[in-house]
Amino acid sequence: MSLAQPKGIDDGPAMSARIVKGIVLVICCAVVIVPFIGVISTSIASQNHVTNSGGFVLWPDGLNLDAYESIFNGGVVQRALVVSMVIAAGGTLVSLTGSTMLAYALSRPGTFGQRPILMIVLFSLLFSPGLIPNYLVVKEFGLLDSLLALILPTAISGFNVIVLRAFFMGIPDSVLDSARIDGAGDFRIFWSIVLPLSRAVLAVVGLFYAVGYWNAFFNAMLYINDTAKWPLQLVLRTYVVNNTELSSGDLGGAAADQLPPQESIQMAILVVSLVPILIVYPFLQRHFAKGMLTGAVKG
Repeated sequence: MSLAQPKGIDDGPAMSARIVKGIVLVICCAVVIVPFIGVISTSIASQNHVTNSGGFVLWPDGLNLDAYESIFNGGVVQRALVVSMVIAAGGTLVSLTGSTMLAYALSRPGTFGQRPILMIVLFSLLFSPGLIPNYLVVKEFGLLDSLLALILPTAISGFNVIVLRAFFMGIPDSVLDSARIDGAGDFRIFWSIVLPLSRAVLAVVGLFYAVGYWNAFFNAMLYINDTAKWPLQLVLRTYVVNNTELSSGDLGGAAADQLPPQESIQMAILVVSLVPILIVYPFLQRHFAKGMLTGAVKG
């Protein structure tokens, strides 16, 4: 005859562990969320509140959109936002097109030069040409002060090509052979069968490329001298990270005495730089795990 242990005797340590884990999780979330709240609050706070709070507001006293009105008044920030959108959209299209076509060719047995090209792609993962050779190549092609200098040098990522190739190799050969028996050529198979079956991995790789182009500033700092062609991230680095004040001329010619506090303007630029990725990511999130895991495991 066994004696039943009273229920709840061992719940104490387990409950304590759960409480500790909950506290740690709350602290970690606060460390991540509070700075974002402060950035948004500072960008919409009134001038007096920002001044009295020492330049950082954790909770605004109202809704003041003067900082956003000033940066969208036709100045350097608005131009940079348009440039970044063009680079991100155009660069993602170019990169995704080139990467998918190269990866599909490398995934099909019998492709001419398949192994040497694959070795070159793998070699690019291990070694980079360096800063000075990159600059000399861009200069010799006449791409300095051109938006193409922000797209073409980084158009193809070896890592993304390998992920796409692994996914394409997982497509059953019977499906492709059936299409070939029906008279479909390679481009028709690629367009009508392979791409529709690869929506998940294409969404993930496209997100990688888009985020990379959107956040890039170093190439612009090297290759772009005309401030009218600066992307938003270079403006963010110049006026926020380096704490350079924006003049009335930088903000569309507004009167200097009517400008919001520099802290509010800087935080507004930071918010604007974050919003596009925050908008796009939820639509692609459902493809993220499927695309990455399938592309990484297969092949």
